[in-house]
Amino acid sequence: MKYISMFDKIDLHLIRVLHTVLTERSVSRAALRLGMYQPAVSAALKRLRELAGDPLLVRSGAGMVPTVAGLRMIEPAADILRSATVLFSDARSFDPATAQHSFSLAASDYLDPLFLPQLVTQIKSLAPECPIHIYPLSADADYRHQLAQGEVDVVIGNWPKPPDDLHLGRLFGDEVVSLVSHQHPAVRRGWDVEAWLAAEHIAPTPTHPGARGVIDDHLVTQGLTRHITVRCPHFGLIPAMVAGSLLVLTTGRQYCERFTGVLPVQVLPCPVPFPRMMYYQLWHERTHASNAARWLREQIKSVAASLRRPETEAAAA
Repeated sequence: MKYISMFDKIDLHLIRVLHTVLTERSVSRAALRLGMYQPAVSAALKRLRELAGDPLLVRSGAGMVPTVAGLRMIEPAADILRSATVLFSDARSFDPATAQHSFSLAASDYLDPLFLPQLVTQIKSLAPECPIHIYPLSADADYRHQLAQGEVDVVIGNWPKPPDDLHLGRLFGDEVVSLVSHQHPAVRRGWDVEAWLAAEHIAPTPTHPGARGVIDDHLVTQGLTRHITVRCPHFGLIPAMVAGSLLVLTTGRQYCERFTGVLPVQVLPCPVPFPRMMYYQLWHERTHASNAARWLREQIKSVAASLRRPETEAAAA
């Protein structure tokens, strides 16, 4: 109890006076540096002496020097002042060049395959000391809980109707198309709705039993069902599976077109009209005012804008 009552008598202002008096070795110079009147500094020093049970600063010839106890207090006092500065300055500002803030995000692998590589490159070039943790939007991931608990700063993906209990930033919209092998019959003769539905489709593994993706959700509203013969949890591997088979992948044009120059695949229009796939970043109220999190969201938005196809950007505007 004695320690607690003593601790209650110490405030940050006293620590600042203590450090300044001991480093300046002069009450008058300390007063000038602190912007205080000399009697006020003398009064604070008297309180500090009473608390420490030591004179802290004593005369030596024409000047003053710290006592042994005073010398031991200089560095701890400096540590306290530095910590106090960091405690509040980090809340007000964020300097990516010197920050050591850890960023965490969860992202759908339906994104443009260039998105995450370019995002990491941009963050590391601007904030080299900031660690980055990227998590998948997997079947067992509760992104609402992750955001609320601070496990991730932001979630990136596509939702037909994004949740209204989170903050939302729109990244881009994309046309829904189908990706097929150059050898697929539809490349030569085209297809109608019936032929497209009857084709062999490949789709991502559902996030949970009974779940449907945005493609099948829309088909259900039209009273339609496509013929899915392959499910795969690794979306990034699906284009290569399409290239060597007669499978059909239906997703955003921007994703599909990243593979047309590296695989024997081709983009075809869907005979079933789909609404545009909308991609967003979501974040919780707890990080809404954070300067570090705001900076991260700006980088995400910047990279998304740099990857947009011009016609996609015009259509989404």
